[in-house]
Amino acid sequence: MKQASETFLFYLGHPAHYHNVSVVIQQLSEKGYKVVLVARGKDVLFDLLKDLSYEIIYLNPKKGTGKLSLIATVIKREFVLFKLALKYQPKMMIGTDIVITHVGKWLGIPSVILNEDDAKEVPFLAKLGFKYASAVFSPNCCDISPYNSKKVGYKGYHELAYLHPNYFTPDKEKIKDLISEGEAYFILRFAELTAHHDEGKKGITNDVAMQLIEKLSPFGRVYISSERKLETQLERYRIKINPKNIHHAIYYAQIYIGDSQTMAAEAAVLGTPSIRFNDFVGKLGYLEELEHKYQLTYGIPTQNSTKLLEKVDELLGDSNLSATFKKRREKMLEECDDVTKLWVNYFIANKKK
Repeated sequence: MKQASETFLFYLGHPAHYHNVSVVIQQLSEKGYKVVLVARGKDVLFDLLKDLSYEIIYLNPKKGTGKLSLIATVIKREFVLFKLALKYQPKMMIGTDIVITHVGKWLGIPSVILNEDDAKEVPFLAKLGFKYASAVFSPNCCDISPYNSKKVGYKGYHELAYLHPNYFTPDKEKIKDLISEGEAYFILRFAELTAHHDEGKKGITNDVAMQLIEKLSPFGRVYISSERKLETQLERYRIKINPKNIHHAIYYAQIYIGDSQTMAAEAAVLGTPSIRFNDFVGKLGYLEELEHKYQLTYGIPTQNSTKLLEKVDELLGDSNLSATFKKRREKMLEECDDVTKLWVNYFIANKKK
C-alpha cells in the first residue's frame, strides 16, 4: 500500500469530467493512493458525487458572463487551487482546467489535461492550459497543434474510460421506471452551450424539439435530458432518473438525438444510434472519426433541420438498426486501446517522485 501522502488531485468542472475519471480514481484508490476531488457546481455534478468515499472539496458554481467575469473567476480559482495544492501536496493534478497547469508550474507538480477537443475549438484552454501542462491526453484523431509536443495520444475516446464493456455493464433494473415491456424510447439531450468555447454556437431550438417529439412519439416514449431550463410544453418530457444511471438509459434507448458532444459520443461508444445537431459538426476530430470511420453517430449542422428530420425518418424505418450498430460498436472496440489502463499506468509512472 502507498502512503496516504501520495495523493492525486482531480479537478472536476462538469458532470462529464467525473464520468471521465470515475473508474480511474476507483483503481487508483484500490492501489492505495489517496484521491482528492475538487468540484465546481455544474448541472448534476454534485449529485454524481454524493456518497462517494473520496475527500471532496465543493466550489461554488461559476457566476457572471463575459470576458472580465471569466478572468475574475479564473483568478479566484487559481488562489483556491494553490492553497489546496499546498495543503494536500498531490503527486499529480488532473482535469480539464487551465488552473491546474498554472499551479503545477508554480509548485513543481505534474499536471495532466484530459482533452478531446481540437485546439482550434478551445483556444482559451489550449493557449492558457495546454501550453503549461505536463501532458495533454487526447485521442490520436484530435489535433492540438501547436502543442502536439505535450500530447499523449491513444486509440480511443474519453468515453471508453468509463463505458468500455470492461468497466460498464448495462442494467435494465436501474432504469425499470423508464421502460414499459416491449416499448421503445428515445432520448433528447439539450446542452446549455454557455461555455466560453460555445459562444455563437446553436443547438436544438424549442421548435425543432417539438418537431422531433411529434415524429418520435408514435414509435415510443420521448425523454429529455437538459442542462438548460425547459419551456412548459417540454418540461413534461424531462427524464426523471438518478444521474448516475443515465448511461444505462442511453444504452437501451432506440435513438439518441442532441446538441451535446459528450452525450453523442457516449451513445456512439455504447452502440446506440446517435445524432448530434449543433454548430460543432465537422469541427471535432473524435466525433468525425466516430461518424466517418465507425458510422456510430451522425452530425447535422443547425442550418439544416430538414436533414435532421429526414435522418430520424431513415433510422426509424431501419428494422436492422440495433444489430447494425452493435456490429459497428464491436469493430470500434476491437481497434481501440484500454483507455482506463493507459491513463492509470501513465499517472502512476509520471507522478512527482
